[in-house]
Amino acid sequence: MSVVNDAFLRYQTELPYIRKAAQLTAALLRRKTARARITCEVTHRTKELGSFVTKAYHKGYDDPWKKITDKAGVRIIVQHKGLLDAALQVVKDNLTLVGAPEDYRDQEDVEGKYSLQYPRLHVQTLACGDLTDGDGQPYECEIQIRTDATDLWARMSHRLLYKTGATDVPRDVSRSLYRLIALVELYDLEVERGVDALAQHPDFTRSNRLLAEAEFLYRTFTDHEYRRDLSEDVVDVLLETVEQEADYPNKLAQFAEQHRQQLEQAYRDYGPTSEHFLAHGRYVLASQPESLIIFERLSTAKMLLRGIWEDQLPETMLSDMAEIWSVHL
Repeated sequence: MSVVNDAFLRYQTELPYIRKAAQLTAALLRRKTARARITCEVTHRTKELGSFVTKAYHKGYDDPWKKITDKAGVRIIVQHKGLLDAALQVVKDNLTLVGAPEDYRDQEDVEGKYSLQYPRLHVQTLACGDLTDGDGQPYECEIQIRTDATDLWARMSHRLLYKTGATDVPRDVSRSLYRLIALVELYDLEVERGVDALAQHPDFTRSNRLLAEAEFLYRTFTDHEYRRDLSEDVVDVLLETVEQEADYPNKLAQFAEQHRQQLEQAYRDYGPTSEHFLAHGRYVLASQPESLIIFERLSTAKMLLRGIWEDQLPETMLSDMAEIWSVHL
């Protein structure tokens, strides 16, 4: 009893630091997966106090603080199965692993029984940053990597089985869950096939590719949502300014790295949570991925951009961006 209570009090005290460690780790992986051109969502969480105590009692740990290793967690949810290994590689390249990854994507039949669990990929790592616990040890973070479909199945089955305390699953329920696992696999395969086919389709225009490149780079600065319809209208115009530059995506990536500090400042000062935006409702393009293209064009092809822009889009939108970038039109 005292062991669990001591661990609970320690966890309660250190929870703000654990939460910060999870947040920093998620932010790092969000930037790195974006740079790796991986379509995914990266979220973080810390274990609830009640869940921590429940697990400590249920497992009977002699040292709950050390044995409960998922106090901080990050989840990477990728678009389809083909991106799982790429996401895992990003984790390996940027964080220090604590033990080998737990890869249960292809579960084997053991003694005629399958484990009723979702195909999962877990990696235990040291958390990002220099935060340490009361013993001077760096915090650990459990990284879960899933597909969209697998995440949906996992959340549903977790609520159905774990939250209700089910131990002996009725046969009809387990059969239903197994059938859903099969559908998850089929869904993942079809999404991957569709994404690959779309990328090769002639109707997947150059403007779509340009917007996709800009969005990947934009995600290294912020994870705010944006208006897709506005992006499509603006990128169609911006495309006219880069048509003669065959390697423009690489040029845009180089620009983003060379001006990263200036861009970070611009998004802080004029992005969707900034005082400028909230007070005036202006600078809407600073909350859009095509803003990177606009800033690059203002730096390298200002007159060309202005000439093409003025006949197709509101002049104030461009002048606002020029103001942010300290460029005189």
